Amino acid sequence: MPLLTILSCKILQDEIVHILNNDPSVNEILVVSNGHEKDLISKLQATGLDYRLMSPEELSVGAMAHRADPCNYTVMVYMVELALHEFPKMLKKEVYRLVEELSGYSSGILMFYGLCGNVFDKIEADFEHLEASCPVRILRDDTRTVDDCVGATLGGCREYLATLKKFSDQGTFLFTPMFAHAWREIMRVDPQKPDETIGMLRKVNDITGYKRVAKIRTGLPYTEDFDAKVDEFAKIFDFEVLEIEGGQDIFENCYHAIKKEIVGIGR
Repeated sequence: MPLLTILSCKILQDEIVHILNNDPSVNEILVVSNGHEKDLISKLQATGLDYRLMSPEELSVGAMAHRADPCNYTVMVYMVELALHEFPKMLKKEVYRLVEELSGYSSGILMFYGLCGNVFDKIEADFEHLEASCPVRILRDDTRTVDDCVGATLGGCREYLATLKKFSDQGTFLFTPMFAHAWREIMRVDPQKPDETIGMLRKVNDITGYKRVAKIRTGLPYTEDFDAKVDEFAKIFDFEVLEIEGGQDIFENCYHAIKKEIVGIGR
């Protein structure tokens, strides 16, 4: 049976756990131990999902052995370094390198990414040469690739645009649970000089007109203290807190679509 690789940004780990926890046809879960998997493993354990760690050096043998097993459908999760989002060219270079490498061990690759500043706007076309052996897919709605992880959580491009228009009178941060969990990392708060970094961020927010933070309710329980983390962020920057609804349709639909391609099993 095939091996599906999910190549993902750290921010979307909750969505991966949700999919794995709700697909009883998955026989084995592999997690690549590359230094960015700690939070994901903790959530898999808390959910009661069995998994096996595999180092990058083991993939050429271990992943191929799973792919060759006719009795198992395996999902392998590869988390990509979050800090690369600050450097779009480096992010694209690394993800493209990983796709080329992982395609040798995978029956299909599902990228848990959006356009991310348009660095992935042509990724399916750029890897069309792999179509027969390892199709590469990215998160998309009914019409096109989603803009980013927030757009995917909100339900697609139309919903994302409508939300941005709704909040266009004042700058508003849109926080999913994992975004709230990792905001210091995303905004590059120096742990050695947090007050200095946060002071700079306050000035930037004042200049750009950011006054609010909105909690996106994803319906997922895997990241703890969502409300507390958003409230902490709001208190630090003196922001108003709002709430909006998100969901899992994009992630579920894209997962089941590629699974049907490579396994032949629908929902």
